[in-house]
Amino acid sequence: MLDFFFAWIVLIVLLASTVFVIVFMAMLPGMIARKREHPWAQAVAVGGWVTLFLGFMLWPLVLIWAYVDFPRTEGREGAR
Repeated sequence: MLDFFFAWIVLIVLLASTVFVIVFMAMLPGMIARKREHPWAQAVAVGGWVTLFLGFMLWPLVLIWAYVDFPRTEGREGAR
């Protein structure tokens, strides 16, 4: 009987940790892009969540996109 409860506890811990890892991986590109002040940080974050539904097939591309540096243009706010 004790083995039965132990097996359920192990199963619950494994399922919870799997869900945590999947959610963390979906959030990771967006967190990196925001930290690096990426100009399209919101798009990178959405891309990370979209890959969650695609089975993480495009996740490496979104992660690379989060690390891509774009040259900053000076005085862009005032330009017309």
